[in-house]
Amino acid sequence: MNGGVFLIGGGWDAPEVYGPFLRAVGEGRRIGCVIVDEGDGEKQFARYAEALRSAGAGAGVPVPLLVPLGGRFEPDDLLKNAPSADGVGGLLVCGGLTPAYQDAFAADAERLTGLLAERGIPYAGFSAGAVLAARRAVVGGWLTDGVPVCPPDTAEDLEEVEVRPGLGLVPFAVDVHAAQWGTLGRLVAAVARGSVRYGVAIDENTVLEVADGRGRVGGRGRVHVVRPADDGDARTGDARSGGGAGAVVRSYAPGESVPLGQPPLP
Repeated sequence: MNGGVFLIGGGWDAPEVYGPFLRAVGEGRRIGCVIVDEGDGEKQFARYAEALRSAGAGAGVPVPLLVPLGGRFEPDDLLKNAPSADGVGGLLVCGGLTPAYQDAFAADAERLTGLLAERGIPYAGFSAGAVLAARRAVVGGWLTDGVPVCPPDTAEDLEEVEVRPGLGLVPFAVDVHAAQWGTLGRLVAAVARGSVRYGVAIDENTVLEVADGRGRVGGRGRVHVVRPADDGDARTGDARSGGGAGAVVRSYAPGESVPLGQPPLP
């Protein structure tokens, strides 16, 4: 992704998390805001548009790209609603019910990722949009083999933790609202049982900027990298779920660089 990938863990208290994305987009360019519309799409768009404007001068021009619940996002929408054939200068995929976003993008994921790469369009994901950026997306659930791994009200209308195909913009899985909703345990469970190779859980009001196999943390919270552990890893302990080998978690604060290549941690 020449344009860059920016993963935001949710939250509305730190408009500065949009800053790296907006700098990548460039001043005055249009930003397509994809929202799965559950009946309040225009209201939700207004909220994101205000957040983008609050991030600072030259924040670009937000454009709504509303997808009806159960509908499909058409990648060619990126070429519309813009003053030239080049289309929008950046894509922000917003938050909501994560499985609904996955459904909306599933049919044309390859076409979308190809278009983003071809045109160097920066991608920002907020909450569900951040989860969707993964190659294998942890879309929800709160149980692993019937055992709770995170609070039930974070389950996204699913029971067992579920992994579905994502956009493949980043090679690791993503979970969001980590500290605030207690979703780190869900990602640990997915890594420990081998459902995903490794992943990052992002706190609210926090952004992970991804480029060239590394990440940089911005905002006010932390990014938690979860990797598989050998049995009884003595360095930092392990977390077990579903008979897997366990997982090791390392957290990074704002301003820190995050190793995200393979292997995910040194």
